Amino acid sequence: MTKKLIIIGSGPAGYTAGVYAARAKLEPLILAGEIHGGQLMNTTVVENWPGSKAGIMGPALMAEMRDQAQKFGAEILDKNVTKVDFSKRPFMVDDYLAEAVIITTGASSIRLDVPGEKEFFGRGVATCAVCDAPFYKDKVALVVGGGDSACEDALTLTKYARQVYLVVRRDALRASKIMAERVTTNPKIKILWQSQVKQILGKTKVEAAVLVNGDKLVTDGVFLAIGHRPATEIFLGQINLDHKGYIINGASKDYPTMTNITGVFAAGDVVDHRYKQAVTAAGMGCMAALDAEKWLENK
Repeated sequence: MTKKLIIIGSGPAGYTAGVYAARAKLEPLILAGEIHGGQLMNTTVVENWPGSKAGIMGPALMAEMRDQAQKFGAEILDKNVTKVDFSKRPFMVDDYLAEAVIITTGASSIRLDVPGEKEFFGRGVATCAVCDAPFYKDKVALVVGGGDSACEDALTLTKYARQVYLVVRRDALRASKIMAERVTTNPKIKILWQSQVKQILGKTKVEAAVLVNGDKLVTDGVFLAIGHRPATEIFLGQINLDHKGYIINGASKDYPTMTNITGVFAAGDVVDHRYKQAVTAAGMGCMAALDAEKWLENK
C-alpha cells in the first residue's frame, strides 16, 4: 500500500507535521526512530515554549505532541529508517511507499566525549544557552568553543551569570571580528586559550570542570558549542545538502520547504543551522505539512 505521506523523524518538527497532516486527512505515517522525540528528550524544564507559563519538562512536551498527532490519526512507528529511494515516485522509504515525504531527522550537538559529560547531561551539561541562561543568575558558567555560536552563548550567559569561562582549543577565536571583539572586551568573560575540558565533575549536578593542563574550574554548568551534526547520512546522493550536511530546501517558490526533489520536503534542525529552537522547528513542521498537502492536492 502506498501512503500519501511519510514523515521521517520525530521531534517538534516531525510531530507538528504529523498533527497538521493528520488533521488534513493525509493519514501520515511517522517513522519516529528508535530514539524518538528529538533533542528535547534530553532536556529538563523548557521555559520558552509558548503557552506554558510554568514551564514543561522536555520529555513531557514531546509526549504531548506525540499523543496529539496520534489523536488526529497519525500512525507512529518507533523504527529507524535505513534507506530511501527518491529517484522515482512513489518514493521508497525502507519497505514503505509514499507519494510525498517530509524529512525531520534533526541534528545532534557534537559532544566532547569526556568523563562526566553523559552523566550530567541535563544536569548542568547543556547545548542551548538561549534556553538555559536564566537558570544561571549569579552563577558561574563555562562555554566550550571558539566560533560564533560559542561567543553568542557566552554573551547570552553574561546577562545572568556573574562569571563566564570560554574554553578555546586554539590560540584565536574562529568567530567573526565583531563577535570576537564583544567577547574579548566583556568583563564577565574570561577566555582560556589553547585549552580543552578533560573531565566534568559533580555529585548530583555539575560542580567543576578539569582542563587538560590539570586546572580545576568551579562551575555550575558546561555549555557545548562546538557544532551540530545533521542526521542526513542516508540522504547522501539523494537530495542536495550544503557543505555542513544540512538539507537545502526552497527549490520551489510555491512550496518553500520542498527540496530539490519534487514531493520531498524537509523541516526542523535538519535544515536549520541558525536558530535551532523547538518553536522554530515546530513552525517549519507546520509549513512542510501545509506544503505537502497543497502539493498533493495540485498533483
